Amino acid sequence: MRLTPAQIDAIKSTATAVLGEGAQVTLFGSRVNDTAKGGDVDLMIEVPQDLADSAVMSARIASQVSRAMHGRRVDVLLKAPNLLEQPIHRIAAHQGVAL
Repeated sequence: MRLTPAQIDAIKSTATAVLGEGAQVTLFGSRVNDTAKGGDVDLMIEVPQDLADSAVMSARIASQVSRAMHGRRVDVLLKAPNLLEQPIHRIAAHQGVAL
């Protein structure tokens, strides 16, 4: 996994601050591959409660994590009971690494 401990802490603390203590973060995509170079940061964040403003929350997390990572592009995929599960959710769960 190509994230530093400080980056992992920033991601997890941001997810918790925006979505609450139950937020579970999974890193997926190219950053999971230790031999790859570059690439954005793909995150799936799962919460046990329904989310009312998922697009706003996703954007808020992405922008805060991006700032903490000096402008690195961050994509945030949210998973909650009231959100439609897409194939990308299954890919992230299968190929991802829990932070």
